[in-house]
Amino acid sequence: MHPKTKKTIDRSLPVKKKKVVIGSRGSRLAIWQAEWVKARLLHIAPDLEVEIKKIKTTGDKILDVPLAKVGGKGLFVKEIEEAMLRGEVDLAVHSMKDVPTMLPQGLHLGAVCSREDPRDAFISRKKGEEFTIREFREIPEGAVIGTSSLRRSCQLLHMRPDLKILQLRGNVDTRFRKLDEGQFDAIILATAGVKRLGWEERITERISPELILPAIGQGAI
Repeated sequence: MHPKTKKTIDRSLPVKKKKVVIGSRGSRLAIWQAEWVKARLLHIAPDLEVEIKKIKTTGDKILDVPLAKVGGKGLFVKEIEEAMLRGEVDLAVHSMKDVPTMLPQGLHLGAVCSREDPRDAFISRKKGEEFTIREFREIPEGAVIGTSSLRRSCQLLHMRPDLKILQLRGNVDTRFRKLDEGQFDAIILATAGVKRLGWEERITERISPELILPAIGQGAI
């Protein structure tokens, strides 16, 4: 084009929106996080079309085996990574603590959002308005504690070898139901996920990192 030639644009023609597809697990917490990212994308680019595609991962399907025995944290991202590599989704939203340190060739960590409280939450059963165990340090001898995390189990047993640690799998709502049914005296979850789903009042105590060190990236999306 000649330098003096002006390019005219017919603004009456519709401009096609750019569409972005977010890959996410289907749990309530995963969808909350995907919706949170979607809202921020639309805040930055209001004309963007954003779709959330639910993808079931191996970790969602295997609920009766400890994660450490079937592949660890990568179980929650593998199918979503494969969908990205096939071009079915444009980006994935994960809890940072579930993301392996090594990513497949062709994928990269695009962004880390502002971090929520990274601490673990100690949650005991309630009797009326009172917690049955009021503090983490008051856990009675031989109490049954539910967690799916090998990291938490090891640190708990290092401090309190008398405790009985049982596997606790399922989404956050399922874990609270199992606690309320009396299957456990207390459970340990990530504070961030509990807060995001509106269960903050159920937290008995946020555990100091000096007692139980949180997972790397816990609380970040």
